[in-house]
Amino acid sequence: MKYSFISAIDKSENGGIIKIPFNVWEICKKEGDVPVKVKLGESVFVCNLIPEGNGVYSIPVSAETLKSFKVGEEYPITFRVTQSSAKESPYSTSNPIRKIDGIDVVIQPHDGLCGQSCVAMLAGITLEDAINVMHCGEWQATMDKIINALNYFGIDHSEEIIYTNGREGVTLPKCCVILEKMGRYSHYLVYFDGVGYDSNLGRIEHYDITKMKGYMEVYV
Repeated sequence: MKYSFISAIDKSENGGIIKIPFNVWEICKKEGDVPVKVKLGESVFVCNLIPEGNGVYSIPVSAETLKSFKVGEEYPITFRVTQSSAKESPYSTSNPIRKIDGIDVVIQPHDGLCGQSCVAMLAGITLEDAINVMHCGEWQATMDKIINALNYFGIDHSEEIIYTNGREGVTLPKCCVILEKMGRYSHYLVYFDGVGYDSNLGRIEHYDITKMKGYMEVYV
């Protein structure tokens, strides 16, 4: 569920802070650590809410993100609670790790690291760095973990997975993460500007969409 409100940004020691105008314990049914994905104006980032006591929480805004806003002014804010704790990130959609204008293929050294390879390709980092951020090993990457990693790196993406289940005639967006079904496991690859980038096969000039179970758009 998404929660939306309008609020001002206050100055804090490490950047900015936004007070949530309702009791998170009562409305969100969450206590303790509350990891969230936040949309502040047109900027999107992940963080953990700051508990103030008795269900009162605030949203921390990093100093880098704060550069795009004015302290004391009101902005539209939306957040949703995510499934796993948010690792503190220096990135946001207004300050991503990179602008995706091309993909360099990353070949996995052995099977089971396709999801991590997708994150490495999209973020422009090494496979080892992707594994460290995702905290998962062979055969452990899921679409949820890929999404969490993209959020960490400030890579903007759709909030939905479009399931096509091998249907022909599907028009893919310019950039997306493709999900294929391979036996009891899922296989992930990156699609960019008409070319598939597979951690097993390398560049695929003409991707066969009948192999595709679904995809999630990555905004470029």
